[in-house]
Amino acid sequence: MTKAADFRKRFYPDVSAREWNDWRWQLKNRLTTAEQIGRLFELTEPERTALSMPDSFPTAITPYYASLLADSPLRKTMLPSPAEKTVGAGETPDPLGEEPCMVADGLVHRYPDRVLFLTTHYCSAYCRYCTRSRLVGRHAARAEPMKDRWEKAFAYIAAHPEVRDVLVSGGDPLTMADETLDYLLGRLRAIKHVEMIRIGSKVPAVLPMRITPALMKTIRKHHPVYFSLHFTHPDEMTPETAKACERIADAGVLSGSQTVLLKGVNDDAETLKKLMHELLKHRVRPYYLFQCDPIEGSMHFRVPVAKGIELINALRGHTSGYAVPTYAIDIPGGGGKIIVADQRCVGRDGAFLLLKNFENDIYRYPDPVE
Repeated sequence: MTKAADFRKRFYPDVSAREWNDWRWQLKNRLTTAEQIGRLFELTEPERTALSMPDSFPTAITPYYASLLADSPLRKTMLPSPAEKTVGAGETPDPLGEEPCMVADGLVHRYPDRVLFLTTHYCSAYCRYCTRSRLVGRHAARAEPMKDRWEKAFAYIAAHPEVRDVLVSGGDPLTMADETLDYLLGRLRAIKHVEMIRIGSKVPAVLPMRITPALMKTIRKHHPVYFSLHFTHPDEMTPETAKACERIADAGVLSGSQTVLLKGVNDDAETLKKLMHELLKHRVRPYYLFQCDPIEGSMHFRVPVAKGIELINALRGHTSGYAVPTYAIDIPGGGGKIIVADQRCVGRDGAFLLLKNFENDIYRYPDPVE
């Protein structure tokens, strides 16, 4: 019996396995209050206080994902903390400067050949460090199609032939119905210069039952489609999530994981290595390890960049290259992503470069200067 199945029997004895594995039931029964969450596991006093703080980023957790939280570092990513009311230096509501780059409602055009399409304000679960907490979770309780708003975005993309790549995000697009996704992807695929469509989602981790054969049949109609998936910790790699990842891969969808580095959650090398190995086992490529964005109230999650470099160095050379994500910072103010890495070229010796390997030994590489 899986951990989630045991949890259902203990805390939801009147809910059938069929209901529990229905993604719509999971969304309808999300946990949003201290009373609901406290029924499932004991809340600390700071957690209880934070859940009642006014004007806070809302809390929402699927019952499935709640089954993983009680004794996991993931708990910190879902339950609010009083620390969220402390705004650190440089923290802003829009740290990535998306609003100035918004060319239509919900459409961000920052890079020359690609756009970010924020198609919904709804997620199945809300991460406490969410970069778009200014937008998501503050609207209707269900994922509502925003087709009137989408039309302006479609028109902009169609009028700009330089746009070859569309990242469909939100919120979480996979919380929308199959029919809505079919319409959305179909409209984008009808624009001839759109070569690739990416979907950003945390659904396989927090709502794996959403990855149904019917959904993947819908996605497959609009290939090439890629998934940018958000995984945080190896505790997320349950049998249910593994099955979801397998369905995604079997549908011909290439997936990359975008993991956020979080203090007290995944900021040690063994945890990161285990997560990356689990992802590869289920055909998800570790892609980015992101420094936590300076969203308001997120200081308690951020790890020093020097430690992030140290963690990447602890992976590189000690596991397969496929298991080493790229460490990146999305620059505040709209500067885009930059890659952060330790300096491995440490100097010259005449016609030779001096290079430092993963064991910090120095090697000479022939590289004559013309």
